[in-house]
Amino acid sequence: MRRLAMLACVLALAACGGEQYGDLKEELNQLTRDMRGKVAPLPVVKPYEPVPYLAGDMPDPFGPTKIELVTRASGLGASKLQPDQTRPKEPLEAFPLETLRMVGVLQQSKQTFGLVKADANLYRVRAGNYMGQNFGLITEVNENEIRLRELIQDAGGDWTERASTLQLQEKETK
Repeated sequence: MRRLAMLACVLALAACGGEQYGDLKEELNQLTRDMRGKVAPLPVVKPYEPVPYLAGDMPDPFGPTKIELVTRASGLGASKLQPDQTRPKEPLEAFPLETLRMVGVLQQSKQTFGLVKADANLYRVRAGNYMGQNFGLITEVNENEIRLRELIQDAGGDWTERASTLQLQEKETK
């Protein structure tokens, strides 16, 4: 019985080892030979040539010196506005305008005064007084605001006017 089982195994193995799949193997070999990829050759890389920067020694067209030369040549820089440096400073000129608060209005006879709070002190101002650190001249005081004209120095050294207002504060913020 043992011999019979051994003979059956040998016959089964011999049956599997035949050449019945030979044409299939040949077809696969031919297909894999033709499947090689075709890659185009890499392009030739040109060597990098840096461009020299030649404008380093030239003047900056947007620099303040260039603008100053143009304004002086055109006569635009001849400003007649100048702050009066000889007059005595008023107490409210020690504070930046942003820190000052208009807290009320006072009328005596026909004169209107504005009440301005700086730090913990209250000051009475009228048209013609100065306040703020930019030579702010008070031009008008009414019930709602204090209007003033400030003198600001630009990059060219010329003085320009700027209109500012100080609005009446309804409630004091703490």
